[in-house]
Amino acid sequence: MCGIVGAVAQRNVQGILLEGLKRLEYRGYDSAGMTVMHQGALTRHRAVGKVAALDARVAEKSLPGVIGIAHTRWATHGKPSEANAHPHHSTDRVAVVHNGIIENHERTKARLQAAGHVFTSETDTEVIAHLLNDALDDASDERGALFAAVQHIVNDLGGAYALGVMSVSEPDVVIGARQGSPLVVGVGIDEAFLASDPLALLPVTDRFIYLEEGDVVELRDGGHIRIVNRVGQPVERPIHVFEHGDGAASKGEYRHFMLKEIYEQPAVISAALEGRLSDTGVLVESFGPEAATLFARTRQIHIIACGTSYHAGLVARYWLERYAGVPVQVEVASEYRYRHPVVPEDTLFVTLSQSGETADTLAALRYAKTLGYIGALGICNVPGSSLVRESDLTLMTRAGPEIGVASTKAFTTQLIALMLFTLALAKSRSDAPLDAGEQGEIVQALKALAPICQQVLALNDEIEVLSQAFAEKHHALFLGRGAHFPIALEGALKLKEISYIHAEAYPAGELKHGPLALVDSEMPVISVAPNDDLLEKLKSNLQEVRARGGQLFVFADKNVGIHAHDDTQVLHLPHIHEALAPLLYTLPLQLLSYHVAVLKGTDVDQPRNLAKSVTVE
Repeated sequence: MCGIVGAVAQRNVQGILLEGLKRLEYRGYDSAGMTVMHQGALTRHRAVGKVAALDARVAEKSLPGVIGIAHTRWATHGKPSEANAHPHHSTDRVAVVHNGIIENHERTKARLQAAGHVFTSETDTEVIAHLLNDALDDASDERGALFAAVQHIVNDLGGAYALGVMSVSEPDVVIGARQGSPLVVGVGIDEAFLASDPLALLPVTDRFIYLEEGDVVELRDGGHIRIVNRVGQPVERPIHVFEHGDGAASKGEYRHFMLKEIYEQPAVISAALEGRLSDTGVLVESFGPEAATLFARTRQIHIIACGTSYHAGLVARYWLERYAGVPVQVEVASEYRYRHPVVPEDTLFVTLSQSGETADTLAALRYAKTLGYIGALGICNVPGSSLVRESDLTLMTRAGPEIGVASTKAFTTQLIALMLFTLALAKSRSDAPLDAGEQGEIVQALKALAPICQQVLALNDEIEVLSQAFAEKHHALFLGRGAHFPIALEGALKLKEISYIHAEAYPAGELKHGPLALVDSEMPVISVAPNDDLLEKLKSNLQEVRARGGQLFVFADKNVGIHAHDDTQVLHLPHIHEALAPLLYTLPLQLLSYHVAVLKGTDVDQPRNLAKSVTVE
């Protein structure tokens, strides 16, 4: 989604804003721009394409000044163009950057045009600039007028927004506001900053205030920060120190962020487990002081998520029903929030989100609070996010910043969190089918997981060779059974989103119900084959593919007896406890998708049309 950076500093902010935009590129965008206050006037540059294009524009004619706002735009209203790029101005008086969607912009625009305002873009954002200009006309010239104007006009905005605002009426101030889209304040030494994500500001500060829904903030010269809540009351929000080093935003020795993040998985898996396991079981208190009581009461679970997180929830359904004995429904957040779900008695609501700001997931959580759930558990990677603040219980995944749009380590650490949840729920329920002995086995397998993952990553060169068979393909079919069907879904999603190869996933047992019609020598079929109860059935399914001339690529447990043939390529993986196999078998599918995308020459970290954080509906 769009990215915002703002600064009120003691130095030229041009470099700070550009670096911040570069660090927000992972969110996805099509244009970029910045406005800086210089000698009491607003000066602006905008460019279509990468931040590098804006950087070149600024290099031709610099924008000196100690106060400024900048933006990377992901088009929603209006095609990518320089006129539609942010910041948007109203006359030469007001500049605005915006992340979100103003749902009532058409009606508002018509009213403003009737009043004489001239629009120069197709965007919904421009109405905000003109509304502010009118509000300043009605305000006094005293200090604080811009702050008051923003407070006033947000009441007219329907939809979601994070805003950064400047005006020549107060040339030492930047105003921010959030409703439905994330916004953080960076706290410096006699300086203050604004951004959609802490990563944008790590070169200048590691201290952040996470604004809450409805907050309006004023950043003034000298680093002064003032915040009011949605009803206009002054509030103090806590300052959080960023947990991860600035190196998290660097590719280091790797060609792409995605590859770096794939290789970070053994380390982040260890981090996700740290302090949460005893020798024999999970520490239920990891979920919060009320977790044991709430889990003991839980009789059903609804898991709500989007995209990759939804696939993690599908895996968890198998775990929770098998080991905790609790029925589970898993649903896409964008569908759940628009129907009328029936909530059985003693049902726990569980949300999954890497960013904690996913618009549909947050809306589903807020909707769920009206429906009689016994509580809400949020599994998330960002401590100060809206999802964390609004959930009753939380478990942080500890994946660290994930820059690549295609989720890798965020997914595997979500699986870790969901397995911990499964064990905690089983431990809290006297009627759970998982006995103490089997729980101990899974705990020991979790503790041994990171080095086994390292063994799989060591197969990278072999997977790169396999990927060459996909260089000229246009379609692919992924198969899995049981808890590995969601892993097939995730493998197909990775391949399609970064290589642009059309990929589908099916339960292997469904081949005869339609997908088998697609199989021929030009349709690669990828399957995962762990050593579990469904292995023999899976082998039969694979024979069906071979009989139709399909080309098989199988990632198989080394002990299952699946061997290579002319039409079958096999990569053997180390043996692992059946419960954790879905997590392990994710890794080679990630590497396969990565290498295919590199061969295809696509933009691996920023695939076309996609954004990292979907913070608008």
